[in-house]
Amino acid sequence: MRRRHPHRVADARHPEEIIEPVITGTLNVVEMAADAGVRRVVLSSTIGTMYMNPHRDPDAPLDESCWSDLDYCKQTKNWYCYAKTIAERGAWEAARALGLDLAVVIPVVTLGELLQPSMNTSTKHILKYLTGEAKAYVNESHAYVHVKDAAEAHVRVLEAPNAGGRRYVCAERTLHRGELCRILAGHFPEYPIPTRCKDEVNPPKKGYKYTNQPLKDLGIKFTPVQEYLYEAVKSLQEKGFIHKASGTKVPASRGSSLPQNSTAPMFMSKL
Repeated sequence: MRRRHPHRVADARHPEEIIEPVITGTLNVVEMAADAGVRRVVLSSTIGTMYMNPHRDPDAPLDESCWSDLDYCKQTKNWYCYAKTIAERGAWEAARALGLDLAVVIPVVTLGELLQPSMNTSTKHILKYLTGEAKAYVNESHAYVHVKDAAEAHVRVLEAPNAGGRRYVCAERTLHRGELCRILAGHFPEYPIPTRCKDEVNPPKKGYKYTNQPLKDLGIKFTPVQEYLYEAVKSLQEKGFIHKASGTKVPASRGSSLPQNSTAPMFMSKL
């Protein structure tokens, strides 16, 4: 059983539009599950509940003990992370009080085939590089995962007998935005994908360290980034968000590696 809120940007003038539904909706699900005698609840949270903390050591890996700083979320007007952090903390408190077995899956940027007819925040993350809207990429690193792997993670955590009572980071790998653009350009050379970083002075930024080993231990075999980036763009084409053009290169099968000049570091980005 899970609760997932749409990730959208709240108007800074009306943060209550996202804060109240996220917090109240999450608590309602936990309480209703307990009333119904549900054995375990798997809550879908977000990496935004972990990394928004300016006092964290960036060289220390994110783990289950990491929480976003609520004051920092308010200062930066990141109401989504603010609401989701309060919601997840509240879910843990309610689960303990009600004797409910709770587990939390914490996805990063999820990409792949779109099921819904409308655009979502994760897909907008790459759309601007395909349309020419972005003439250069930012100096940031982000962590990514296939949407199907994120879905499978919830099932695995729900069904594994001893998987309750912990938080699971659901991420396949981290890429600098430049590497993301290079993979997109390799598959879809027909689009005006940028080749220049906006920051031409500083070295490429790295994200926070993390581990996805707990999900691997439950049997998850993460899909390589080339595959779900390819699927995401093909889905955008099929749904009419971008035009189809010739020149597309089909990625290698699962298990293929990144280009030789690319690395696969286990870092978490500042999403």
